[in-house]
Amino acid sequence: MNTTERSTRVVVVGQGYVGLPLAMRAVEAGHHVTGYDVDTNRVKLLTAGESYVEDVPTGQLRAAYDSGRYTVTSESRGCSGFDVAVITVPTPLRDGNPDLSYVEAAAHTLGRFLRPGATVVLESTTYPGTTEEFVAPILEEASGLLAGADFHLGYSAERIDPGNRRWTFTTTPKVVSGIDERSLKVINQFYSGLVERTVPVASTREAELAKLLENTFRHVNIALVNEIAMFAHELGIDIWNVIDAASTKPFGYMRFTPGPGVGGHCLPIDPSYLSWRVKRSLGRSFRFVELANDVNEHMPDHVVSRLMVALNRSQRAVNGARILLLGLSYKPNTGDARESPAVTVAQQLLDLGAQVRGADPHLREGLVERVVRVEVTPEEVSAADAVVVLTDHDDFDYDLVAAHASYVLDCRRRVPRDGAAQVELL
Repeated sequence: MNTTERSTRVVVVGQGYVGLPLAMRAVEAGHHVTGYDVDTNRVKLLTAGESYVEDVPTGQLRAAYDSGRYTVTSESRGCSGFDVAVITVPTPLRDGNPDLSYVEAAAHTLGRFLRPGATVVLESTTYPGTTEEFVAPILEEASGLLAGADFHLGYSAERIDPGNRRWTFTTTPKVVSGIDERSLKVINQFYSGLVERTVPVASTREAELAKLLENTFRHVNIALVNEIAMFAHELGIDIWNVIDAASTKPFGYMRFTPGPGVGGHCLPIDPSYLSWRVKRSLGRSFRFVELANDVNEHMPDHVVSRLMVALNRSQRAVNGARILLLGLSYKPNTGDARESPAVTVAQQLLDLGAQVRGADPHLREGLVERVVRVEVTPEEVSAADAVVVLTDHDDFDYDLVAAHASYVLDCRRRVPRDGAAQVELL
């Protein structure tokens, strides 16, 4: 592949939060791009010029179509003739074990159309060794070609942070790797045309582990501050003031804040891939990950417990109480609800008999059956027995909440505490 001599034919397998921004950037860089996704509903929306990914505005999507260099399909034959193919499919957990079925299906599809000199890059987060031990054999069997000798293969983990306007796909440094020097050179050349800075590493295993290190670091530190927050509450100490004080140290400390749990694909899932790999390959437990999982997975329980105690103080049971949840996605200012802890909180409250209402201006559809979707109005807030701030979207009027709510459990420290409402922090 020589991107300086001709436009490259790129196939991006998966048109979600990772694949669609990548496809758009590749179009802007002058490549001819096919977005392949087995989800026919996604394909229909994209074909109609409607983006469901907030980092890809409708205008950008339509500009890609207008350029004549972007097509989207759910037909596997649309992958034929590629120079570069990038796999950006989900890697969920099933019963605590990595599920690589989507990666496997993508590799089988691409292998059927793989030609000598072409390049395949895996971006899906996974355990060290996946590219060489899992993807390469599938591609070789399906194509009859040899990785390295006949085609290029590598790994470059996604670093998409939905809603982040500073660190976008283009401005975030991109770690790149290949199974050999030639693969690394070609893959580095491809991504150098898409992002401001690439970071080549020596092997695909190093690149795969680097991604897991990034997410495990966050997972463990969030669990640490979540557990301290629970203890601080019982000790009568404002954990948020403690965090503010600690954050004044200019070295040796990085600010993390508590919340109702962790969401998205990264934190609830990715560290478990590393724990699974360590257990399977070395026969040892990755204790940090297991402890972090235990703390973070039980934060929704803590939120519900705090709410029950607060309602009991007012001689009110959860059963029959009207509870308004603010923010149902897993992170602020996005509609990304993957693994959102708000879903767990809502479901637990419903199971206890509460009347649960949810407000989230970024979500197109409801997440939990029986949760009534509402707007944040004075009437809605004042009618609630309790308001719980789970995800702190900037769209919410927190002054309105402070003025009209009777009780607020603020998991994100956004509601002013000088209003009429009784406000408690997580």
